[in-house]
Amino acid sequence: MSDKHAVHHYQAMCTWRGSTGAGYETYDRSHELRAPPAPQTLTMSSDPVFRGDPQRLNPEQLLLMAAASCQMLSFLAIAARTRLDVVEYEDRAEGYMPEDDKPVRITRIVLKPRIVLRGAADAARVHRLVEQAHHACFIANSLNSTIEITPDIVIRP
Repeated sequence: MSDKHAVHHYQAMCTWRGSTGAGYETYDRSHELRAPPAPQTLTMSSDPVFRGDPQRLNPEQLLLMAAASCQMLSFLAIAARTRLDVVEYEDRAEGYMPEDDKPVRITRIVLKPRIVLRGAADAARVHRLVEQAHHACFIANSLNSTIEITPDIVIRP
C-alpha cells in the first residue's frame, strides 16, 4: 500500500436489459458485470434456487470468491515478507445462507485453504500467519458473516 492516508476507490458496472412485465417467474436474471480498467466482462445470473441460470456465476459465489481471494492474497503477502516459501495455495470455500433468517444473508463462510510450503517451516507459525492474514483481509473486515478458516498445511523439503 502506498500513502498511509490514501482512500482506495473502486468502481464496477452492472448492466441488465430485458423486461419484468410478465412477472417474477419469467424475467431473465442474466446480467453483465465489468470493473474498468480490466477488460473482462462477467455474464452472471442469480442462484438457480431464485430462477437463475446454473451455468453462470451468481453474486453469492462471487462473495465467496472475493473472501477466498483476499485471504489468499493477504496470506501470500505476509508469507513473502517473512520469507516463508509458499509454492501452492488452493482454497475450497463454502458459504451458508439460511433462508429462515431475516434478512436473508450469508451468515457463515468457511475457507479451507490447502497451503503447500517448501523448506523449513513450522506448522504452528503458519497457522499464526493464516490468522494474521485473516485480520489483514480487507474483504473479511468488510463483512458481518462469521468467517472460519481451517487450513491444511503441507510442508515439503
